[in-house]
Amino acid sequence: MSDALLRYVLRLGDTALVTAQRMIERVAGEPELEEELANANFALDYIGQARMLYTYAGELDGNGADEDHFAFRRDAQQFRNLLIAEQPNGHFGDAIVRQFLFESFYVLLLNALAQCSDARLAEIAVRAEKEVRYHLRYAMQWLVRLGDGTEESHARVQASLDEFWRYTGEFFTGDDVDAHLRREYAGPDLTAIAEEWRKNVAAVLAEATLTAPADVHMVDGGRAGRHSEHFGFLVAEMQHLQRSYPGASW
Repeated sequence: MSDALLRYVLRLGDTALVTAQRMIERVAGEPELEEELANANFALDYIGQARMLYTYAGELDGNGADEDHFAFRRDAQQFRNLLIAEQPNGHFGDAIVRQFLFESFYVLLLNALAQCSDARLAEIAVRAEKEVRYHLRYAMQWLVRLGDGTEESHARVQASLDEFWRYTGEFFTGDDVDAHLRREYAGPDLTAIAEEWRKNVAAVLAEATLTAPADVHMVDGGRAGRHSEHFGFLVAEMQHLQRSYPGASW
């Protein structure tokens, strides 16, 4: 599996880019100016992470591919992002729940990657982890505020939690790429991360007076190129300029 590291780096880059794209769509749609600015900054953080990861992927690929190639010149089925990242924004509570569930996992993954033996990936993980830890604190505060708020806010974020929970199983469903990274580069132990994630999430949900869904059918496939019906529209909008004017630059 000589290309396993490349495939792993692309997965991370794709999830960061798609997360940024969904956040960008929320610009001018947040409930307060402070949240507007926070969301815009979070999106920029993820774009920065995607650029670092795609640049490294280009070096691993060795065929002259750059960050623009990976972002704008691949078809939708070539992306390998987690499915939760591509789900529509919905209302503010939906966005907060999605951010909380994903970033509760992502910060643990980055922390593990910061200790892997691939120096470049570890360096990127260290930088990204600092950003995501701040994002997560923001999402946690809002989740508690909404969950333990009014009757309506509680009901709406509980419904959001019920909807997005089915995408969390994919976080911990490892495959041959994950196994290779763990074996060859001392990569993340997904079983240990899953245990810590459940503990951390349960503590926040209890504070927010929310209930984790039970016996939910988990969905996956994003890392294999099987995406939801929403993804084609997201990619088409994201790539419109580059597809319309190939090679265009500022």
